[in-house]
Amino acid sequence: MDIASLSMAMSQYNISSAISIGMLSKSLDQAEATGEAMTTMLEESVDPNVGQHIDIKL
Repeated sequence: MDIASLSMAMSQYNISSAISIGMLSKSLDQAEATGEAMTTMLEESVDPNVGQHIDIKL
């Protein structure tokens, strides 16, 4: 294998790796944002008075 083709192959591998890492980083950021939004939503929806008493009639 000559030097030129080896250099091109390594360059393509480096570009592919950089793109993969960038996409993974964006996915991680999106997952964190979704998790924070869900946590906020759950904290806001909790009402301590709900579920304290149950009325049962037979």
